[in-house]
Parts: sequence; structure tokens; C-alpha cells
Amino acid sequence: MELAVFYFFAFLALGSAVFILLTKNLMYAAFALFLSLVGVAGLFVLSGADFLAITQLMVYVGGILVLIIFGIMLTRTPDKTDDSQSANRILLNSRRRFWGLTLSISLFLVLIATITQATFRLSGMPIKSRSTIKTLGVELMTSHLLPFEIAGILLLVALIGAAYLALNRSPS
Repeated sequence: MELAVFYFFAFLALGSAVFILLTKNLMYAAFALFLSLVGVAGLFVLSGADFLAITQLMVYVGGILVLIIFGIMLTRTPDKTDDSQSANRILLNSRRRFWGLTLSISLFLVLIATITQATFRLSGMPIKSRSTIKTLGVELMTSHLLPFEIAGILLLVALIGAAYLALNRSPS
């Protein structure tokens, strides 16, 4: 069962990362980045790094991804056609696709060769399988509750303000 959960989070992280590369809509890329970060946090939990998983969710998903979405919403230029499908598109006129593909494939092959030739061993020390999620949750909801709630309210107010400023208010 644990292997199936690992494959689910790995597929979620990698699939959404590939979607980020292939999409031209910035909002879709931001939501795919959210899924990718959640997948990486799930992989952290499975590897026993609970603190890193919570930090991943709080800092990257709760802070940086929200700022990216704010930036997309506030810098959106209204189109003349006002077509919702063409909003936030990235226009690329690149003629270096061959070199980019060649470089990415060669980097991928070097990484695969490095991973397959490496020997991953533990140093003979037993791995503690005790999870720290309960301890972190209790600490977050007892002694650190006020800063947690203040940060949540601040992010909510900033999100409402950014949505209000991003409205396309044209006088009729």
C-alpha cells in the first residue's frame, strides 16, 4: 500500500511539473505548481521528513505560490478581444528548440546514469519510523496558534485585495 501511495505522489509531482512546462496559460501553470508542491510534500511525509513536508506546505504553497498568483492577477493586461481563453498566455517565438531539446535529453541521461551508478546505503544506523506530525500539529495549534491565525488572516486579506484590484473595471 505504501508503494502505491509513493507512486501516486511521484506521479502527481512529475505529471504536474510536465504540465507546467507544456501549458501556455499562467494560471493553469500556477495551479499545476500547487499540485507539484503538494506531491513533493507527500513524498517528504513518506520519507519520514514531516517537518520538511509541513514547511513545504506552509512556506511554498501558503506563501510563495499565493504571491505568484497575486502577481499573475495584478499584472494581467486586458486583451482587446476580451477572450478568456487567451488571457495570461505566454507568447514564445523560439528558434532554439533543437538545442534546448538536445541539452535537456543529455542532462536527463547524465542524471539517470548518475542515479543508477550510485550506491545508496545507510550508515548502519537504525531509522526511526516514529512520525512527528502529531507533535508538530499539537505545537502549531497550541503554543503557536496566534501567529498561525494572524498569518492566515493576513494572506486572506491580501487575496481579497488582489482579487478586488484585478477586477476589470471599465466605466460603461
